[in-house]
Amino acid sequence: MGARTRFGIQKTNNDTTVLQHQGVFDVQPHASHRAQLIRVRVMSSLLSARPAPSRLDDDAWDDLLNFIEEKRVVPIVGPELLKVETETGSRLLYDWIAEKLAAKLNVDTSKLPAPYTLNDVVCWHLSSHGRREDTYSRMRSLLREATFTPPLALRQLAQITDFDLFVTTTFDGFLEQAINEERFGGAQSTEVIGYTPTRVADLPTERENLQRPVVYHLLGRVSASPTYVISDEDTLEFVCALQSEHLTPEKLFHELEYNHLLLIGSNFSNWLVRLFLRMAKRRRLSDPRDVGEVLADDHTDSDERLMSFLQQVSLRTRVYTGAEDFVAELHRRWMARHGKSNVVALDAPARFLPPEREMPDNAVFISYAREDLPIVQKLKAAFDTAGIATWFDMERLEGGDDFDRKIQKNIARCAYFIPVISNATERRLEAYFRREWSYALDRTRNMADDSIFILPLAIDSINEGAAKVPDKFKTLHITQAPGGEPPAAFVARLKTLLSGGRA
Repeated sequence: MGARTRFGIQKTNNDTTVLQHQGVFDVQPHASHRAQLIRVRVMSSLLSARPAPSRLDDDAWDDLLNFIEEKRVVPIVGPELLKVETETGSRLLYDWIAEKLAAKLNVDTSKLPAPYTLNDVVCWHLSSHGRREDTYSRMRSLLREATFTPPLALRQLAQITDFDLFVTTTFDGFLEQAINEERFGGAQSTEVIGYTPTRVADLPTERENLQRPVVYHLLGRVSASPTYVISDEDTLEFVCALQSEHLTPEKLFHELEYNHLLLIGSNFSNWLVRLFLRMAKRRRLSDPRDVGEVLADDHTDSDERLMSFLQQVSLRTRVYTGAEDFVAELHRRWMARHGKSNVVALDAPARFLPPEREMPDNAVFISYAREDLPIVQKLKAAFDTAGIATWFDMERLEGGDDFDRKIQKNIARCAYFIPVISNATERRLEAYFRREWSYALDRTRNMADDSIFILPLAIDSINEGAAKVPDKFKTLHITQAPGGEPPAAFVARLKTLLSGGRA
């Protein structure tokens, strides 16, 4: 073929004219005895020329950092960021999984295209009459047995503490692990939600009310059941479900619609990118909108059709070549602006860390009225400093049988129970914390009379004799902890009790 003109016409060496329109070619032989009418849709040179891979300028980076600080950006993490160290060197996790899964399922890889993908392995297994369920169970075993640590790019994203909502299109737990390690010293404090077409799981509350970082697995989370995406067919099922009126996580998609999006390391193909952007924005991509997107990956810039579409139709979409490079530059600029002081230091436990999702062993259960959450957070920070494990329900969902069973279970196995008494508890004659108090009292009925289990704390000035608390509480010593500052003697006593001593 000859050189392409700016209007998309190419001359070939066999006297044939090739007309190109957004990548679709029509070939016609010359007719020397008559003139030929060729209709060409002429685009401006700006729109027809393939755009150069983007590198955001300083102003664009500053705008992005400002939006991140205002919590108006949602990072969407894809598999290109999952580079792990294997026995054969650094590899993408999905490539490693494809190789290991093929061995477990006895797939003849010589019959697969090179390089083969996870989807190729699954399709070969199914075409050989293998059980579909086996692929998911084997996958879970592979990840459970793996000893990989979270990739650097995920750790860098986790250190950007202005990010409170992460969406991932991968099924592994590395993003959650990176956030827990970088922000919470390894404590399981990140909320993890997995979508499945058979069960809608949405954000627990509106974004501004989130009390802990959230990782949302948009295409499912690894398990032994077929509830996550490992093949193109799975992707099709999830995309169809996400477009269904009754299966859409509304709170999540509200955030995707009205915030800037960073699609980092996505492996979405041409049309899947278009469809995903349309789903997320819930409007025509050519319609004016106040928010934009950045596609940062290793393949979009080489897809001429997709680049042409984005440049002509989705004008608010920018393309950045290299997923890891984008994260590294974003991290560098954010750290230069904020410094490391915004990253939770492992030697500074006085800073409040959200309680773990599941109550650890030998933990102290804190029961409180939702109005007192800021003071209870301060109280937990003081206990963290002393090395005392505590747990409380931070979201205060106050409803549902599953929630109630979880609270009962935790009160039944906690080491000690601290009811926080305050002006708020005095005002609220009916509230869920009173049910927690009742569960704690029920447990004491099976204890010896001199057993110590309930340790009341008053964070406001309360008349103990007239306090609206159970009579059992009044027979105990109610410790004063004004403003959430527990006395040193109380902390020391609790540490002694937890170590098995008497106080």
